[in-house]
Amino acid sequence: MHASAGAAIGGGILPLAQQHAATAGTPAKGYAKVNGLNLYYESHGNGDPLILVHGGLGATGMFDPILPALGAGRRIIAVDLQGHGRTADIERPLGFEAMAGDIAELARQLEIPHAAVMGYSMGGGVALHVAALHPRLVSQLVIVSTAFRQSGWYPEIVSGMSQVGPQAAEPMKQTPMYQLYASIAPKPGDWPVLLTKMGGLMRPDYDWSDKVRSVKARTLLAFGDADAVQPGHAVEFFRLLGGGTRDGGWDGSGVSSARLAILPGLTHYNVFSSPALVAAVTSFLNVNIAK
Repeated sequence: MHASAGAAIGGGILPLAQQHAATAGTPAKGYAKVNGLNLYYESHGNGDPLILVHGGLGATGMFDPILPALGAGRRIIAVDLQGHGRTADIERPLGFEAMAGDIAELARQLEIPHAAVMGYSMGGGVALHVAALHPRLVSQLVIVSTAFRQSGWYPEIVSGMSQVGPQAAEPMKQTPMYQLYASIAPKPGDWPVLLTKMGGLMRPDYDWSDKVRSVKARTLLAFGDADAVQPGHAVEFFRLLGGGTRDGGWDGSGVSSARLAILPGLTHYNVFSSPALVAAVTSFLNVNIAK
C-alpha cells in the first residue's frame, strides 16, 4: 500500500476530447466504461505494452519522472484506480480482486491480449492479483515495494495503516497526496470517502502466498534497501516465486526466472521515481523484447 502519510498516522472507450488523441509524443488520454467505473487511463508511446498501476492515494502522475526512460520503445498504459486521481468512486468497496478485474477489462477494451504489468505498493498488490486471476493477460510482472503478507511490512507501518480512515481526512489535507487528489479528482469532496475505503482495504490481515505461487509470468520484485517492506520478507517473496533456492552455477543453470532487485539508498517514498528502478525494470523487460 502507499504508506507515506498513512504510515505516519463493461463498455466502450470514451475519449476526453479529440485533441487528446496521441500525436508526436502526446499521450492519448481517455475514460473507459469498466465494471461500473469511468476508468481514467493514459496511453504513451508505441511498442510492447506495459500497464502501470500507481500506489494508494496516488495517481498516474506519480510515474511521470520515470515515464520517458521507462517507456522507451514501449507503449505505456497508466491507469487511475477506483476513487483515485481522475477516476470517480462508485458504490463498491476497494478490493484487490475488483481492481485487478478493472485492469483486465480495460486491456480487453484496448485490444491488448498480452502485456507486462507493473505496480507500486497498493498497485503492486493489484498487479499481483491481475497475474494470479487473469494469467493469460500478463506476459511479465513487476512488483515494486509490496508485501504479500501483512507481517512483511514493518510494525510501525502496519500501525499507521490501521489509523487510515475518515478521521485522518482533515490532517492529511496538508499532504502532497491530498493536494494532488484535490487538483484532479472529479469530486474532491470524496476525500474522506477514499480514506474510509482505503482503511477498509489496509486494516485486515492478509496472506497472498497461494496467489504468489500461482503466478506463471516472469516476475521482477523491486524494493529499496530502506523500504517499508522488511528485507527478509522481500527474500521470502522471491523464494515463493522459485528464486533463491540454489547456487546459480557457472553456466547459469540454477538461475530462476524470477528476479529480485534491492535498490541501495531508496525508501518506500522515492523508489517509484528512481532511475535505479528504471534500470532494473528495463533490463528485466528487455529480455523478452530481445527474443
